[in-house]
Amino acid sequence: MTTEVDTLDTADDAGDEELPAEVELVDPAPEPLAARTPEPSELPQVIEALLLASQAPLSMAQLKGVTGMSADAVSGALEQLSERYREGASGVVLAEIAGGWLFRTGEAQKVFVRRLLGVKPQRLTRAALETLALVAYRQPITRPEIEDVRGVDCGAVLKALLERRLLKILGKKEEPGRPLLYGTSKEFLEVFSLKSLTALPTLREFHELTEESRSIVENETGETVPAQIEGLAELADGGFAVKLEQNAAEDAEALADLEAAMEEAAARAKKLSEQMDVVGSTMPGGDEGRALSHGESQEPSTEEASLEPPASSPGT
Repeated sequence: MTTEVDTLDTADDAGDEELPAEVELVDPAPEPLAARTPEPSELPQVIEALLLASQAPLSMAQLKGVTGMSADAVSGALEQLSERYREGASGVVLAEIAGGWLFRTGEAQKVFVRRLLGVKPQRLTRAALETLALVAYRQPITRPEIEDVRGVDCGAVLKALLERRLLKILGKKEEPGRPLLYGTSKEFLEVFSLKSLTALPTLREFHELTEESRSIVENETGETVPAQIEGLAELADGGFAVKLEQNAAEDAEALADLEAAMEEAAARAKKLSEQMDVVGSTMPGGDEGRALSHGESQEPSTEEASLEPPASSPGT
């Protein structure tokens, strides 16, 4: 037994010896992402691969962060891809949607893609379309304001649009009852292929529908669209895009003010709690005083109870 133990110890010691440099096996360290940037001629292919792998629109900031290239270089590559993947020249179209870039099926090929996948196009009811249009053009908007325009209850329709992620809750309006404020979501822009809310058609554009546009609407809905829609000319708002941008800026500013107020309130509550702890510790009774400063009820001590005069009996 002694010989076997000595042999094992010797083998272990030999295994601890360093191997010569020429036979030493070293795993190559992975190349850091920041050290690898594509060549300018390779950038369009890199962005093409990124867009193909992504299921959501990629913004300019995301493309710059992944490739490590400048905004001008990324914009140039996107222009090249847009020329290659344009409507009519390819079955796949590069579209700018929801503040980013995304590959989408061409308009003429969507029928065959649906046939392959076995899916049907999602349709919205007239009530859902009316509600969605009101929210899109007048957001942020409350449920009572929507119902005031439509003249019917919109609770079920709003719930359905929220479940389909076409709408989102932006907050609460500062008025009695604090009703919820509704607005459109990023999925709304993706579903309707909009770059931003400023790309929504204006009332003037609805009023000036071309013959081709009217035929498309009639084929899709089965309803006849009049050449002139009464009342839209007077309601046309040329400054709608400017109004949307102003509303977006005001919403962002209001959200920042709300967050700052919440942080200030939290800090004030923490400071007040610390002050109450200090006051409680300096009150007579030590921990008992601290408990009283926090509003905790205390049972009278035995000594204090003995100081009270005993209750007299009816016979004395």
